[in-house]
Amino acid sequence: MTINNYIVNIIDKGSAVMWKKYIKPYRYETIFGLFFKLVEAIFELFVPFIVSLIVDKGIQGGNRDYIIKMGLLLYGLAAIGYLFALVCQYFASKASQGFGTGVRRDMFAAINAYDYKNIDDIGTPSLITRLSHDVNQLQVAVAMGIRLASRSPIIIIGSLIMSFYINSQLAIIFVVCAPLLALSIYLVMKHSFPLYLKIQNQLDKVSLVTRENLSGMRVIRAFSMQSKEKQRFQDETSYLNALQVKVTKISALLNPSTTIIVNIAIIVILYVGGMKINVGQLSTGEVIALINYMNQILLSMIVFANVILIFNKASASYRRVEEVLAIEPEIEYGTTQLSLDSEECIRFSHVSFAYEQAQALSDVSFQVKRGQTIGIIGGTGSGKTSLVNLITRFYDPSDGEIDLFHHSIKEYTQEQLRDMIALVPQTAVLFKGTIKENLLWGKKDANEEDIERALEQAQAKEFVDLMEKGVDSELSQGGSNLSGGQRQRLTIARALIKNADILILDDSSSALDFVTESKLRKSLQELEQTTLIVSQRISSLQHADVILVLYHGKLVGQGTHYELLENCPVYQDIYVSQNKKEDQS
Repeated sequence: MTINNYIVNIIDKGSAVMWKKYIKPYRYETIFGLFFKLVEAIFELFVPFIVSLIVDKGIQGGNRDYIIKMGLLLYGLAAIGYLFALVCQYFASKASQGFGTGVRRDMFAAINAYDYKNIDDIGTPSLITRLSHDVNQLQVAVAMGIRLASRSPIIIIGSLIMSFYINSQLAIIFVVCAPLLALSIYLVMKHSFPLYLKIQNQLDKVSLVTRENLSGMRVIRAFSMQSKEKQRFQDETSYLNALQVKVTKISALLNPSTTIIVNIAIIVILYVGGMKINVGQLSTGEVIALINYMNQILLSMIVFANVILIFNKASASYRRVEEVLAIEPEIEYGTTQLSLDSEECIRFSHVSFAYEQAQALSDVSFQVKRGQTIGIIGGTGSGKTSLVNLITRFYDPSDGEIDLFHHSIKEYTQEQLRDMIALVPQTAVLFKGTIKENLLWGKKDANEEDIERALEQAQAKEFVDLMEKGVDSELSQGGSNLSGGQRQRLTIARALIKNADILILDDSSSALDFVTESKLRKSLQELEQTTLIVSQRISSLQHADVILVLYHGKLVGQGTHYELLENCPVYQDIYVSQNKKEDQS
């Protein structure tokens, strides 16, 4: 009997493959841990029998030497059992921690392979909870399975065998007691398991509220919403507390129910055993041994019941972990490297795209030639970011076709597609480390000259040079020790250093002042890359070769700045709203 059998029987036979995959690298640790724990359990089974011999032959017989000899034997069994238990603990810890490491590694790899839609479906807070709390529950289940789940059945079965060896009539009490104990465990499991699933889901909600409050702390304080958020957090944690109290109350029934059953059995043993002692059919030592074996069954049942509860929690966690590992990204990439010789860079042909609850783009068609600068403008929610997310293939369109360099975007390998596009996202994301380490995300083998040039083009060199360590200056998590404009310029530099065929700036200069943005715009005009600039400001786009105007997901205009001023009402409205005086040209 192995740890796999216990876990699989309690959780799901169809899930054996996953458990065997992560336990198999630690099969020797698992086997050794089980072996040492089983030997320790066998030694413990001899203790009540030896005690009965001491009572019958040593104490009642007045044999002092026999008492000392058997006492030393008990001491030796205890010492060896303790040593074996320590060895088992070592192997169980090694196997469980290795198991957890393997699960987390594969979960992290699976999450990194997800499409945006997959992440949207599960949610970031839930993924964090599954990667941390749920895996911890599984690790505990593996460790307890090796240390206790194998020991308890051996003690229970062994105690039953030893009781039959001592007196088969009194052993009937053990046979009656065992099913009653098993029934009490089953009833508790049946009612507690659904609650553990609810607890795990509620933990996701608590994690969501916590994450939102930590990331949006400044906004919460700016709007004096601390009290409301405290109440919101209190509501979620109170419900979590109520669930945990309820499941704890149900689980707490295990110990008293099993204790009552076993104590009744002990009373019966004492009563029947006393009568048999009076007629000479049983010795005092044998009655003591039977009571000790019953107590061993009680303790093992309690331990086993607690292990069952641990597995109950783990089974709920397992289903959530399995869900993460089972999700397959819907986007499939090509397998061959394609040429990029075409002068046509991007083509949208009747492209539509919808999120689950809203249409983002409808029947959008346009084409971009190599080296052109394309501006994309429109009101909030008009589909600007959705459009560039389709070019990077974070999502696939619902209808229509997208071609890059005369090849369908679906034919490119993921590596080639990522290499040909440099994206500056709407939110400036930097990572803890030095400025240089962040810039090298764009090009791993970039030299000092490449870094300097990218910083100059992004208008970031000025403030980087003022730092004490320059590009070796440390950034806090998310670049929080920089201003919003500085973070944006560094993310632009990170994209420029890549020198990709297509550069996408998704509203990435919104935090820059007009002077800095003007310098950045002139710098970008010198590039030979195909550049797509998403912006709310007409001043940021009016130099573009072509401007695309989006309105509620539809392409309502495309042309130069002056052409759109003449024939695109939506563009005219945007222009008027940003300029008090109409353009006289």
